[in-house]
Amino acid sequence: MEKIAVIGAGLIGRAWAMVFARAGHPVALYDAAPGAVDQAIGLIRDGLAETRHFGLIEESPDAVMPRIRAATSLEDAIADADYVQENTSEREDVKRDVFSKMDAAAKADCILASSTSTIQTSRFAGHVPGRHRCLVAHPVNPPHVVPIVELSPAPFTSPDVVERARVLHESVGQVPILVRKEVEGFILNRLQAALLIESWRLVDEGYVSVEDLDKTIRDGLGLRWAFMGPFETIDLNAPGGVADYAARYGPKLTGMMQGLTARPWEGDLVAKVEAERRERMPHADHAVREAWRDRRLMALVAHKRTMDGQD
Repeated sequence: MEKIAVIGAGLIGRAWAMVFARAGHPVALYDAAPGAVDQAIGLIRDGLAETRHFGLIEESPDAVMPRIRAATSLEDAIADADYVQENTSEREDVKRDVFSKMDAAAKADCILASSTSTIQTSRFAGHVPGRHRCLVAHPVNPPHVVPIVELSPAPFTSPDVVERARVLHESVGQVPILVRKEVEGFILNRLQAALLIESWRLVDEGYVSVEDLDKTIRDGLGLRWAFMGPFETIDLNAPGGVADYAARYGPKLTGMMQGLTARPWEGDLVAKVEAERRERMPHADHAVREAWRDRRLMALVAHKRTMDGQD
């Protein structure tokens, strides 16, 4: 099995360690912050136990944990790795520095991937000699539960590297997609941004409350989108498929969205949404609700796997 290095032991790094270790890969985990890896190891064990409880893995944490080791330095983690997943600060200067160090430490055929949510590969890896083996592998939080991974190479990234990364992620149970051209925010964040911008506008202009808008997604669109994408949704929502849907609804839908502008998320608008959310959920319950979210996601993923097998 390929050897994996995970750089950064925060929330995303811990999840990546689980993803690769539970699939049988040896994982070296490193974080520059003192004590971060030791803390992560305990949280990883808890995370593995929870995913096993929901039937998402078969092995016990005791069987998986020996595959994860605490590396003493970035160079120690990367020295014999075949694939590196970087999870450092969402800052271009930090990532440029980290990729310089990783490129110098890694063997020639090692893939260097970043979990960045917003920064294109060409912005943080264009300066390194081994830039051909660099790309973005952007997950969704939490990646050990939500399987999508956006592979976003730069024009200089080798197609072989992209294919090897795709095969690796698919083999560990993730769902890789290819971002064919570099774009800020990649695919998922741009789709999320479009929905969020309209959500804030509808609340700001008094059409709906924060909670009722959440209900619209949670108990409406989200139910379909849990197992179908938007194009399959519209394909099934008109007797003649996509072309029929476009003819019936295209002019109306595109027309209603023309000329809209996005108000900045600041000041009284943020205060309004914040107040409605805090009324619904006190901030003291934030961590509890995060854990609830993860359990719901695990149950949903388990259900989808069961239904996929039956279908």
